Amino acid sequence: MRTTILAAALAGLLAAASPLAFAEAAPETIAAALADPTRPAEDVARDAARHPAELLAFAGVEPGDTVVDFLPGGGYFTRLFSNVVGAGGKVYAWVPKGFEDKFNMGEEAAAAVAGRANAERLIEPLAGPVSFSDVDVVWTAQNYHDLHTPFLGNPDVAAFNKLIFDALKPGGVFIVVDHVAAAGSGVAAADALHRIDPAIVKAEVEAAGFVFEGESAVLANPADTHDILVFDEKIRGKTDQFVYRFRKPAS
Repeated sequence: MRTTILAAALAGLLAAASPLAFAEAAPETIAAALADPTRPAEDVARDAARHPAELLAFAGVEPGDTVVDFLPGGGYFTRLFSNVVGAGGKVYAWVPKGFEDKFNMGEEAAAAVAGRANAERLIEPLAGPVSFSDVDVVWTAQNYHDLHTPFLGNPDVAAFNKLIFDALKPGGVFIVVDHVAAAGSGVAAADALHRIDPAIVKAEVEAAGFVFEGESAVLANPADTHDILVFDEKIRGKTDQFVYRFRKPAS
């Protein structure tokens, strides 16, 4: 019954959304993933702020898909992806090699996939080579800005985006969710505020060959001034965030 109610509510929500953003929505599958009684209580408590139903629909994740969750953190989305793709799909929780001990990222990724036959933790180099290929969706939430910081060793961002492009199947999508920095602020905010100007992300990802396909405003907050550290209690959990979808051309 809970799944049916969630599916009906989600279907109504998606019907009101833009046709482009939610063209691949699967309300019943997503509702079932959210209704999973084994989801940790702390995950469920975060649903109201994270809007997982809308984001999963926007990403177009479907049963049987292969999904890469880059820097999965506590595994909130890893677990949801696992529920959605089902037994015929695969989820990789990817933590860059050499960074697995930072903030216990490696251990958290292992915990996120524990007991899930369709999910696997990967500790593989940020610059490649990586073992995954022919992927349907690569996802990163609140982490893209770290590519411009010492936290990840200031990697070659162009090479990283090309690695993602090559790992996706033709028609696959790259989803980037991150905290908004002021327009024209450059990359300094990435380290100072843990934010990034969305225009920088768009330009960098498109340069790898991706086509920008659309965005979702579900995590937008116009009250955010974009000049506050995201961990500041005045804005923590309420930052203005962009959600971009990029697609690898089908041919």
